[in-house]
Amino acid sequence: MKNIKSIVIASVLGFSCISMVSCTKDLAEINKNPNSPEIVPTNLVFNGANRLLFDNTRDGWWMARMSMPWMQYSAQNNYVEEDKYQYRDVQTNNGWTFLYRIANNYKDIIEKCEDPELAKQMVNYGDIDNQIAISRIMLVYVFDNLVTHFGDIPYWSYGQRDNPNFQALNVEEHLAPVYASQEEIYADMLKELKEAAAQLNGNSGFVAGDNIYDGATASWKKFANSMRLRIANRIKKVYPAAAAEIQSAIAAGVFTSNADNAIHASGTTSVEGNPLWKTYFVGRRSDFWVNKSFMQLLKGETGNFGFDHRLYKIAAPKGLTFKQYDEVGYTDKTDMSQYPGMPYGLPTVEDYYTQESNVNYFSKDILNIKRGEVLMEYSEVAFILSEVNNWSQSEYIKGVRANLERLNVDPANIATYISKLPAANERNVLTQKYITLFFNPDEAWNEYRRTGYPDTQILLLPGETGTRPQNGSTYVFTPLQSGNVIAKDLPARVRYPVTQQTLNVDNWKKATADMGGDEIDKKLWFAK
Repeated sequence: MKNIKSIVIASVLGFSCISMVSCTKDLAEINKNPNSPEIVPTNLVFNGANRLLFDNTRDGWWMARMSMPWMQYSAQNNYVEEDKYQYRDVQTNNGWTFLYRIANNYKDIIEKCEDPELAKQMVNYGDIDNQIAISRIMLVYVFDNLVTHFGDIPYWSYGQRDNPNFQALNVEEHLAPVYASQEEIYADMLKELKEAAAQLNGNSGFVAGDNIYDGATASWKKFANSMRLRIANRIKKVYPAAAAEIQSAIAAGVFTSNADNAIHASGTTSVEGNPLWKTYFVGRRSDFWVNKSFMQLLKGETGNFGFDHRLYKIAAPKGLTFKQYDEVGYTDKTDMSQYPGMPYGLPTVEDYYTQESNVNYFSKDILNIKRGEVLMEYSEVAFILSEVNNWSQSEYIKGVRANLERLNVDPANIATYISKLPAANERNVLTQKYITLFFNPDEAWNEYRRTGYPDTQILLLPGETGTRPQNGSTYVFTPLQSGNVIAKDLPARVRYPVTQQTLNVDNWKKATADMGGDEIDKKLWFAK
């Protein structure tokens, strides 16, 4: 049996060589817990990995202090330096560690299902092929998160285990794994998604523990195809084979309605509740407020769309204390002055905005213990289809309608909004896609780096003048030094964890050299 303790230690420390990893057989025996089963059922591993994934990427650290404010969905009133790109290295260190730990859990499911003896037990938790295929899909989801944040990374592939460039998640053979190139990773992720979709059969997936599709393999197949469409569309400018991948994914069957949405369900306890809800109501943090830039777009003050009733689904009116918001509640207001938003990138912390009644909480729909976390939704697929079909008007309208319906906007208001939509073009489609991606800000960040949208019509970019809504006074949005640079645009990436500079130094140096430096202004492969 593999030394699971060694793997976990390596995961926490970034899959790098330290003396602690070389546990002896005797030490492994000492570390056994006689009251805990050594073979954890695969459905429990899957459930736990998914929960860990969203608790550590949609919480008050990874998402809420990087992509969510950078894409100006939110703004902070206390740690304004993070909004100005001076994030804390501990955020990326922890994110890297957790994402590799989660990937290792999906790999563990695959290994249990492939073991002839263990498979006899694991089949009780779902069809073996389907468990493997679903784990492959989630591995791509995790590695996509890593490669879009950092660039070249240590990578593992189910279908290319012997590839010398794919050394991650194999601490017994590769204590200091090489960093695979982004181009090679993307090509393999597309291959993995295609093969995983083909591997899925009509039997059940996980019989329990699947809080995304409840074991429905037909839905998992559509998700794999839709993710392949997303990734191929992202890299089409730099990857000649992407055009064929796009058409192949569409032909294989992508999302066609909100019924297909990939959403990880949240529970009703402080453990299983929505990660952002836990940030506010368990962690008792109230640092994050609806951004003025996003609020202006929804109010129709910027952009080309007029008033958007999604405003009420995303923001609460100002004037609320935490106690009022939590215990009394609120009613929506027609007076738009009640929705000023938090100005983004202020020079310093300002007392006025530290008073919670002067800014806007996220709505009760957002800060809801039971709100599920979106991996991908039909609206995004429709916008991609609009783009690949020369900015198709019909797909554009389908995308807008799907998101409005998913948020339970009143049908009459949906009809009015859609009747006034400007024609589909690059700006309008991608700006509507930006609104949809509020629930997936990492992907919104990917889209900005790929397309430059939303542009300065919506976002406050470095060097531009912002306005304080309470008195009309102005300030210049000036990013702070992050690493060794001051960014002139949104961050192009985040720096590698500082632990890699000691635990995997040679491979870190090579990856850094290949990317032109370990700084936030170094563009990733797909964005060049």
